[in-house]
Amino acid sequence: MLKAVVTGGAGFIGSSLCEVLVLKGWDVIAYDNMSVGRRKNLSSLNKTRRGKFNLVSGDCTRIEKLSQIIRDCDAVFHFAANPEVRMELNNPSQCFRQNVYATYCALEAFATSNAKRFIFASTSAVYGDAKLRPTPEDYAPMEPISIYAGSKLAGEALVSSYCHTFNKQGIVLRFANVLGPRSTHGVVRDFVTRLVEKPRELRILGDGQQVKSYTYIDDCTRAIMVSLQASKSPVEVFNVGSEDQISAKEIGRTVIEAMGLKNVKFKLAGGLSDGRGWVGDVKNMLLDISRLKTRGWTPTHDSRESVRLTVQALMARR
Repeated sequence: MLKAVVTGGAGFIGSSLCEVLVLKGWDVIAYDNMSVGRRKNLSSLNKTRRGKFNLVSGDCTRIEKLSQIIRDCDAVFHFAANPEVRMELNNPSQCFRQNVYATYCALEAFATSNAKRFIFASTSAVYGDAKLRPTPEDYAPMEPISIYAGSKLAGEALVSSYCHTFNKQGIVLRFANVLGPRSTHGVVRDFVTRLVEKPRELRILGDGQQVKSYTYIDDCTRAIMVSLQASKSPVEVFNVGSEDQISAKEIGRTVIEAMGLKNVKFKLAGGLSDGRGWVGDVKNMLLDISRLKTRGWTPTHDSRESVRLTVQALMARR
């Protein structure tokens, strides 16, 4: 039986990954400090036979405890992070500790463990304002424009260096915006919350012309599992996203339609002079996902469908 440790295992993507791993017969430990993660995200696993799944409370910056957890596993899925891009909701020191230092600690524990593979959740934001779209994994130069993206790129470098140094395998997954009912932040959840409060007006940060791709959580977890089988080199990088784009205004219209609202006016507010919603907002993002597609993965939902499914799930929970 394969054993996995999922840091951030009670979070949005982490909890969904835990469910998939257990379903596929893995013995799983979710390791989470519960700052963002929620126990209810793992409710479907609470009835799982003990030993098949366990939730352990702990912080990734505690190397000794993490080393004990990781020691006898086969793979480490490092999904713990501070996911906020906006500076007003984050800061450089917080980003460094929770994203860079925590990744270093996880890799230190990994280096002395029996685990062979380290799977790292990165982000499409590492490309910054890429001049080539769709953007492939070997695009250069990498110029992150947010502290969050910089912290993730630093994490990627650490993963590469540790795996080469200690003769292990690393998988870096650069996710586009991932959507689903358990997400704790992001444009879709923000729009739903605003429309519940003010059903006749939707405030949109920036000029509303920001265009990005969005991936539904089910496609995301399938991509993770395919990457495990697809990776052959000491370190492999895969983009994970949809093959289309959708603007902030289009997202607004899709959310409004999914909520069954009528006569809603858009209110463009805040943002920067070039139309971005905030400092560090990548205004145009589309990933080249051909590398992972050639290994057997294809998204089943486009961006609009991912938005619609997320809204329906969020409203069903209210």
